Amino acid sequence: MKLQILPARTGAQWVREGLRAFFRQPLAMAGLFFMFMAALSLAAFVPLIGGLLALVLVPALTVGLMAATREIEAGKFPMPLTLFVALRADAPARRPMLLLGLLYAVAVLLVMAASALIDGGNFAQLYVNGGGITPELVTDPQFRVAMWASTLLYLPISIAFWHAPALVHWHGVTPVKSLFFSLVAVLKNTRAFLLYGALWMAVSVGVAMVLLVITAISGSAAVASAGLLPAALMVAAMFFSSLWFTFRDSFAVSPPDDSPSLPV
Repeated sequence: MKLQILPARTGAQWVREGLRAFFRQPLAMAGLFFMFMAALSLAAFVPLIGGLLALVLVPALTVGLMAATREIEAGKFPMPLTLFVALRADAPARRPMLLLGLLYAVAVLLVMAASALIDGGNFAQLYVNGGGITPELVTDPQFRVAMWASTLLYLPISIAFWHAPALVHWHGVTPVKSLFFSLVAVLKNTRAFLLYGALWMAVSVGVAMVLLVITAISGSAAVASAGLLPAALMVAAMFFSSLWFTFRDSFAVSPPDDSPSLPV
């Protein structure tokens, strides 16, 4: 397995391919993303360990969405069980994925603990339990600092876990090594990932603008309130449809000779 060094324009290619994959099977990908969210929500309801369990499942279920995109790319229809492909593997293959999930959960909980030191746990409680952001929270300077601090602390976690689930599942890389390889792969291709992120932000803003225009034309604020959540979920489903392509292009079995090697 070798790391690919990619030009910046690859970020735009990932977005295009993600959108193309989603619209080839929109109902399947939207349905799988809904199942992804529903599975995490159900896991969170488990007494005592629900929040931890939901976080542990994130890497495994993310692999499921990537596997679904992979099937669409191959001209197949992704079935519902595709979402659980990493959890349905035999025990020797499943254990590293669950260990990776545990590492992810610990990392996120440490970020939440750090934010609690800033605002007394308001942001952490909102993140874990959900709910709306009240005007009081928005005007609370400690809450804003906790939110931005959590975002900055989560960024290296996101980079380290970006490719890690796929490396563990498809290449049998150990969890700790997968985090290192993922970190290196993203940092080596920073320009491509920056363009990729900027374009997904543009897609999100574009969808929001369309919603605002429809609201202005209809003259009813109910249109915006009713369409905001479905629009956000649709964009999220499109985004997850592109994750497979970022992994596929970042690593190769037989890359050019000048590509850096990543020993498994």
